[in-house]
This record gives sequence, structure tokens and C-alpha cells, in this order.
Amino acid sequence: MRNAKATQSELSWTQHPFPFPHVIPPQLAIQQCTAKMSQSHALSDDQVAGELRKMTAFIKQEALEKAREIQLKADEEFAIEKSKLVRQETAAIDTLYEKKFKQAAMSQQITRSTLANKTRLRVLGGRQELLDELFQNAREKVSKVAADDQKKYQAMLKGLVLEGLYYLNEDNVAIRARKKDFDITKKAIEEATKEYKDNVGSEVTVTLDESEPLPEGSAGGVFIVGGQGKIEINNTFEERLRLLEIDALPAVRETLFGKNQNRKFYD
Repeated sequence: MRNAKATQSELSWTQHPFPFPHVIPPQLAIQQCTAKMSQSHALSDDQVAGELRKMTAFIKQEALEKAREIQLKADEEFAIEKSKLVRQETAAIDTLYEKKFKQAAMSQQITRSTLANKTRLRVLGGRQELLDELFQNAREKVSKVAADDQKKYQAMLKGLVLEGLYYLNEDNVAIRARKKDFDITKKAIEEATKEYKDNVGSEVTVTLDESEPLPEGSAGGVFIVGGQGKIEINNTFEERLRLLEIDALPAVRETLFGKNQNRKFYD
């Protein structure tokens, strides 16, 4: 009868395996032990209880060892996953830091470039203001000469007229001047025509065009008209100073500010 029950129990455990495959299910172990002891010889109740305690202790020990094995494996897998996550997060942080660093470097470079350009423009603006002031002072001094020193101004007008005569090389030339300079311009024309004849050996007729005087706001000088009114030479002080600014500007800049280190080619 007991053997039949043990066999039925074994079939039941075979159909429903114990969670720990290496450990004998407690009930099956007890039944097998009881059946074995019954087959060999009869045991007292105390002996049976002692055998059962041993079997129970053995089963508990097996279960504890299996549990420790499972725990160790779980801890190992957790450590692996944890290390993987740490590496992934570290790589993400490094990538983000590198991106932020590049953005900061680019922003800093743009800021430095902007400040450098602003400083450069400010310096260039200051230099241009100084040059404008310099040439404005020159214009004022020339105007002052025309107003205060008539003898010197007449000599300057003579030179301007003579320059136009040499350039045109014509028989008839007209001169335009400021209305207040008509008298002194006539004297300058007389001296210029005489010198022109002495140097070139030919006569030239120079007339003062009083119908179209230069603006009174002009600093001085003359317009020389030739080619039957088709050719005009602007020999006013304003124009001569403008040309002087263009021609002398590089030398003036070098004198005031020194050589340009960024300039590679010179005329």
C-alpha cells in the first residue's frame, strides 16, 4: 500500500517538476525514505523522526545553496548591465561635453573677431578723422593766404594759369576766377602770358571770363578753358588739395601712423 502511494507521488512530481531540478522534492524524499525503511526493517517513531530531520536539513541545505547560486548569477548579470549603462551614459556625457566645448570655442572666436573688427574700425575711424582735420586745416591756410597775402596769392595764380597754358598749348584761352579776384587775376594773366611767350616763343591770347565767375565760397584759384570751351582745367585750390590728398595720402599716413604691416605691395 505504501509503495503504491510512493509511486503515485513520484508520478505527480514528474508531471509537476520541483523548481530546483537538482533537489529532490521534500514529500517525495520523505516517502522514499519511509518506504525504504519499511522494506528493510521496522523503525521506532524516534528513529523515523530523526531520519526525517536529517532529510529535511539536507533538503534545506540544497535549497540554500541553489538560492545562493541564483543570487550570485543575478548579481553578476546586474553588475554587467550596470557597467554597460555606466559606459553608455559616460559616452553620452563625453559627446555632449565635446559638443558644448566646440560651441563655446566657436562663440569665443566669434566674440574675439567681432571685438577685433570693432577695434580696427574705431582705429581707422580715428585716423580718418585726423587726416580729414589735417587737410581741412590745409584748406583753411590756403584760403587765408588768398585773403591776407595778395603778393603771394598773385604769384600762385600766375603759376596756375601758366600751368594751364602749357597743358593746352592753344592760341586762345579763357580764365574763370572769383569776382573778388578779377583784378589780381588780370595781373597774374599778364605775367603768365609774358613768361609763356619767353619760354615757348609763341603768342597766346588769354581773356578773363567775367560772365561766369567762380563761386565766392571757393578757396581761390582759377579755371582754364580751351578748345573753344570744350576743355576745362580745374586749377582751383580745392581741386589741387583734393589731388594732393590722393597723391600724398599714403606718405602722410606713413608719417603719422607708421608703415602698414599688413600691406604687401607698394606702387
